[in-house]
Amino acid sequence: MNVYQAADGPDPGSPVPEPAPSPLDPAGELREIVADCVHCGFCLPACPTYQLWGEEMDSPRGRIHLIGQLLDGANASPVAAQHLDRCLGCMACVPACPSGVRYDRLIEAARSWAADPSEAGPAGAGPAEAGPVRALPPRSARERALRAAIFATFPYPSRLRLLMGPLRAAQRTGADRLMQRSDLADRVAPEVAAALRVAPRRSARRLPRGRLPERVAARGERRAVVGMLTGCVQQVFFPQVNAATARVLASEGCDVIIPAAQGCCGALSRHDGRRAEAATFARKLIETFEQADVDAIIVNSAGCGSAMKEYAELFAGDPAWAARAAELSAKVADFSEFLAELGPAAERHPLPLTVAYHDACHLAYAQRITGQPRELLKAVPDLIVTELNDSGTCCGSAGIYNLVQPEAATQLGARKAAAVARTGADLVVSGNPGCAMQIASGLGAAGTPIPVAHIAEVLDASIRGRPARALS
Repeated sequence: MNVYQAADGPDPGSPVPEPAPSPLDPAGELREIVADCVHCGFCLPACPTYQLWGEEMDSPRGRIHLIGQLLDGANASPVAAQHLDRCLGCMACVPACPSGVRYDRLIEAARSWAADPSEAGPAGAGPAEAGPVRALPPRSARERALRAAIFATFPYPSRLRLLMGPLRAAQRTGADRLMQRSDLADRVAPEVAAALRVAPRRSARRLPRGRLPERVAARGERRAVVGMLTGCVQQVFFPQVNAATARVLASEGCDVIIPAAQGCCGALSRHDGRRAEAATFARKLIETFEQADVDAIIVNSAGCGSAMKEYAELFAGDPAWAARAAELSAKVADFSEFLAELGPAAERHPLPLTVAYHDACHLAYAQRITGQPRELLKAVPDLIVTELNDSGTCCGSAGIYNLVQPEAATQLGARKAAAVARTGADLVVSGNPGCAMQIASGLGAAGTPIPVAHIAEVLDASIRGRPARALS
C-alpha cells in the first residue's frame, strides 16, 4: 500500500517547504521526534502488527511518517486513524531503534487526536491535562460507546466486580463457550466475544476473599517499609497474586503497607491517549502514597509500573505537581526489580517444574526489566526456566487492545500459545495480569491448557514449601 494513501498531503516529489507551527504540536517536540527517524527499518521485525500483515503503514516507521504528515497539516482519512489504532503500544520498537526515537510519545499523542471531546482536558488546564486537538476523524458511535464502557468500568474495581456475577453465570452454564464456538457473536458483538474469550476461568483453587490488610508485618528482621499497589484488574480477577505478593515481600523482611484508599494509577487511560483522565487518577494515587510514607512502592503489574514511573513526565512543567510526581516515580519498583536488588532472605524450597517465562512488553521494553525475573526464578531449587522463541513479541493483550482490536489480538494470542506449547513447559510465568488472561485464552483455544501464573505466585509457593501442583 502506498503510504500517501493514508492521508491527503503534498506530493512526495515536490520541494518541502518550511513547516508552519502545528496546533497539534505547539512546542515542536513531536516534530523533532519525527525528524529523529532515519527510516532505517530496524523497527520492522520488532513490530507485531508488521509481522502480521507486512504493511508499511502498520509498522512504527510507517506510523511515524503518517504522524509527520498530520503535523504538516495533512487531512487524515479514516484509513489513517485505523493504522494508528492498530498499534499495540508494546514499545518493542523503542529499544530496537538505533536513533533512539521516542515512538511512545508519538503514539500517545496521536491517539489523543482521535479523542472524544468528553475526554479532553478542561480549558486552562495544566500541562498534564491540556485537551487534545482533534486531527483524526471521530471514531464510530460503536467504537466510542465501547471505549466509554471500558473506561467507566475497568479503572474502578467496585464496578468491575459487578461484572463478575454475570461472567461466572455464563461460565457455569457454558453460555460463554457456546458463544465462542459460534461465529454469530464475532459477527454481531465481537467485543463481547473477545471479553468472554480472555476473561479468567473460575479457579479450582481457593481464592482470598475480602480486602487485604492495610499492613502486613515483616517476618524476621525488618529490611524495608514498602507500599503495594493493588491495581484494578489485578485485585478483581487475580486477588491471589496480590496476596502472594504481600506474603513474599513480608517473608523477605518488608513491612508492607497497602493503603485502602488507593485507586487506579491511570495506566489504561494514558496508554489510550486519555491524558486528562490519567492525570486525575495519578494525582489521587500520589496523594495516597504520600500519606503512606514508604521507602518504595512495589507494583506487580507491568503496565501500571510503567505508567507510574512516567508520572514525572506526565506532570512535567506543572508547578503544582511536578516535584511530587517525580518523588513518587523515583520510589516505584516492579516486584521482580525490587526483590532482585534487595536479595533473598527467606529459604526457597524445591519446585520441580519447567516454566516458560513470558516478557510482558511494559516490563521488558518500557521498564527494561528482563534479567531480574529470570534471576529470581532460577534461584528456586529444581525449577527450570525455558525461553520462548518469540519471548519478545507481544501476546496481543496490550491494555485494552484485545477488546478494541479483537481480530489482531486473537492472531497474536494464537502465535504466543503455539510458542508456549513448543517449549513443553509445565507452567507459563509472567508479570502482568493482561498477559496472563491473553495467554491463557490462547492456550485454551488451542487445546493446550497449560496453567499461567504470576512470578509472585511461584516465589510464594517455593518460600511456603507448597507442592508444584498448587500452581496448576
